[in-house]
Amino acid sequence: MRRKIAFMASHGEVAQAALTRLVARYGTVPEDEAEVIVALGGDGFMLHTLHATETSPLPVYGMNCGTVGFLMNEYSEDDLHARLEAAEEEVINPLRMTAACADGSTRDLLAINEVSLLRGGPQAAKLRISVDGKVRLEPLVCDGALVSTPAGSTAYNYSAHGPILPIGSEVLALTAVAPFRPRRWRGAILPKRAVVRFDVLEPQKRPVMAEGDGRSVRDVRWVEVRSEPTISHRILFDPGHGLEERLLREQFV
Repeated sequence: MRRKIAFMASHGEVAQAALTRLVARYGTVPEDEAEVIVALGGDGFMLHTLHATETSPLPVYGMNCGTVGFLMNEYSEDDLHARLEAAEEEVINPLRMTAACADGSTRDLLAINEVSLLRGGPQAAKLRISVDGKVRLEPLVCDGALVSTPAGSTAYNYSAHGPILPIGSEVLALTAVAPFRPRRWRGAILPKRAVVRFDVLEPQKRPVMAEGDGRSVRDVRWVEVRSEPTISHRILFDPGHGLEERLLREQFV
């Protein structure tokens, strides 16, 4: 079966050269005529592609032209139609971040990997954490805190010593970044349906910024994070190399 492909590529030289070769070999169609999107780049470009196509029902198959490529497949120009036909699909839901800012505005962002709060000045952040309307921790004094999806649990979350979550598990990871008080707090695993709220304490003295997949909102006063079940991202992987296998592999290196 030969599906109609819409190729997308990052601006990097390697990805652009790959785009030229693949289009010459397989052709390309506009997104609204395609049956599958093939993204060429690294994990950052894959996230960009998923955000850009979040209202599209099309699956996305990534080929690594970057560095880590956790969300990507191995790059090869051979047998692309056969690889697409054999690919296994993972469906993930993003997080929705709602942030209230010092100027009275409210920002709404989607994040596939994680939503993070980070100190915006020289002093540690001081946060109050509530889950489903109940205060669970006050104060958390730290460089930051984040909420991660299973798909994002091997990214910033893992670097901050958070847990790796199995794909398909109905949970989120809540992880502190360099906690100072309480020193021994190791974070929490929450139900996927949970609504997490961060209130910024002493915001003038200890400013805080919020990020969703690298998109920043400065001087936040509070941030709410929840899973967004109305949006589903379809990601294709070569057989035996899906997110579940990659998550397992990350724990044995």
